[in-house]
Amino acid sequence: MTPKKGKTVDFEQALGELEAVVERLEHGDLPLEEALQQFERGIELTRGCQASLKQAEQRVEVLLAKTPDATPDPFDAAE
Repeated sequence: MTPKKGKTVDFEQALGELEAVVERLEHGDLPLEEALQQFERGIELTRGCQASLKQAEQRVEVLLAKTPDATPDPFDAAE
């Protein structure tokens, strides 16, 4: 079970780094070349996070398929 936990930590770390990249870019005080590098890093992190979320979604779908009477509840972020 340790590898699964490692993936979660990687996702959390990537998300934290992405937030830091966005914050640096929002300040707008970076030289152009550094801003482009930060933007590229942000794109890489975003793609990695999306892939992790897709894998998690697939795992949930597999688990639900194994339990036919289970139905997912809609997620409401406002709650």
